[in-house]
Amino acid sequence: TAHSVLSVRRTAKDSKIGNDRMIGKNGGSPVKKALFDYVRSAYGVSPEYLWEGFPDIAVLRRSDNRKWFAVIMTVPRSKLHLEGDEPTDIVNVRAPDPVVTDLLADQKGYCRAYHMNKRLWLSVLLDGTVPFEEICACVDASYNAVGRGKGKIKERTGEN
Repeated sequence: TAHSVLSVRRTAKDSKIGNDRMIGKNGGSPVKKALFDYVRSAYGVSPEYLWEGFPDIAVLRRSDNRKWFAVIMTVPRSKLHLEGDEPTDIVNVRAPDPVVTDLLADQKGYCRAYHMNKRLWLSVLLDGTVPFEEICACVDASYNAVGRGKGKIKERTGEN
């Protein structure tokens, strides 16, 4: 809903990690490194590299239910239906609602998720187009979105 989009944007403005964290050295994307630092600090989660043949794809999972809340990877811009073929870093996040996906997918720096369910997931460019605080807010919203349904899991397994 529009309220969810506004909440993501408002949370982004309140984030304690600012654009100064985007400055980095030693190669690699400084935004990606800052995002890993943020997730480690906020949720105690470190990236997992699940595929030996794809060492630059990192999965971030909740520790309580093991569900993915973000996937960080490098893909050619053309795979995102953007101009050019040069590689770009992205983070795939789950939107709290398909309406949010629809509203954000047309915004600069956002697109329907690469290699994920395009109804529920978004790709966010990590090239500076989207402010770092807003990226963190999207990751926070995704973390919360995949945390839902925990009660249903308990009901199916018979746990209280």
